[in-house]
Amino acid sequence: MAWFVARLRELLLFGEINFGVTALLIVLFIAIFTWDFFALFPAFFRPFRGFPLMEALVRIVDVSKIYPRVHKPRERLQAFASLLFGREPAHGAEVLKNINLDVVRGQSLGIIGENGAGKSTLLKVLTGVIQPTRGRVMVHANIAAMLELGAGFQPDFSGMDNVRMKASLMGLSNKELNERLDDILEFADIGEYIHEPVKHYSSGMVVRLGFAVITACRPDLLITDEVLAVGDESFQKKCISWIQQFLEQGGTLLLVSHSMYVVQKLCQKALWIHNGGIEKYGDVFPVTQAYLAWHEKRSAKEQEKRVQATGDGAYYRIDKFTLAGAKDDSPPEFAMGEDIDIELQIYSPDDRPPVGVVGVVRADGTPVYGVISDNENIKPVKLSDNHYRFRLRFTNVDLLPGSYTLRGHSMDPEGVRLFDTCETVFTITGNTKEVGYIRLPHEWLD
Repeated sequence: MAWFVARLRELLLFGEINFGVTALLIVLFIAIFTWDFFALFPAFFRPFRGFPLMEALVRIVDVSKIYPRVHKPRERLQAFASLLFGREPAHGAEVLKNINLDVVRGQSLGIIGENGAGKSTLLKVLTGVIQPTRGRVMVHANIAAMLELGAGFQPDFSGMDNVRMKASLMGLSNKELNERLDDILEFADIGEYIHEPVKHYSSGMVVRLGFAVITACRPDLLITDEVLAVGDESFQKKCISWIQQFLEQGGTLLLVSHSMYVVQKLCQKALWIHNGGIEKYGDVFPVTQAYLAWHEKRSAKEQEKRVQATGDGAYYRIDKFTLAGAKDDSPPEFAMGEDIDIELQIYSPDDRPPVGVVGVVRADGTPVYGVISDNENIKPVKLSDNHYRFRLRFTNVDLLPGSYTLRGHSMDPEGVRLFDTCETVFTITGNTKEVGYIRLPHEWLD
């Protein structure tokens, strides 16, 4: 970089100025300084898209967003002063916290998180609808965004007029629009309602019309914020099929959705936002599985906790309940198809062999599978006076990826009364697009 500066000084001060060479040196200097070659020459570097240095369509650097408090006149005055002098609000809700993200051409990224996490705010910052309080956002792409129902539509205009207006705003000429108008109307499939004012449309019809215009524009970057969930099932299938073709042709996708199935189906990467910050980012399967496990634990906490008898007061109490691979600091993890070994030790006050029960439930309490020793004529091993042990192995466990709870129960020798319960959490890992709780052996027939 110092060489470029010195050469520029020589050319400008002492040498014969060659404007072509000087311009080239200036461009190279800027490129090295910003380290953003692809932003300067996207067409030239497109053949090198598969190399480590890829074209960044979106770059977010330390982005934060704070909404000031405006409930009282004094707070509104303070917010106005902060805006006027370019300062951060003194008090407010920080909905985005130091977000850093790069999205390269051809990537599909799913943004997930609970309601109020900051997903929609992040997309609004990306599209320029709102400005970040701190940080920088750089976008080098033709963007088509569906952030809210009816965004970009004039409710008093007819559907046809809105199609022409929105297509024009997205860069289509009249000639291009006329060539693609039949395709737009066919994709929207709202019939004669195309000539009615948009304010008479249902929410599903608005989404149909908006997405149909996007299909005709072929943007570099498509951004959607859960609006596809409004459409009916047939339209959702049509949209997903189009998005898959769009990605196969090199398009880039940013998708906000609460459907992990859709995110796993369409996206390569996933970004989990929690309380305005990045909780986890990476390949789509580990991130979505971690998010689902967190949700299940959260749901379980909201439910009434199971009353559990423990300690010396329990008649047939559990002394030990362990899962192979368990550690004190984190739940054990098992890949799909692995064996799981379990040990259950029970104290029997009258020294009669107790009945043991082992079951698997989802973290939200949904039962998955259970087995009772008495039903299979299994007797425990006697370790010493009043102490018995069951050992159990689940072989080739085909539970689908997610978080599960293993429960052990102690019952009286007659198998009538439940006395004690212990729980331990474990995780199943793996990459699969199957749905449900468990994989069933199957084969596709001709």
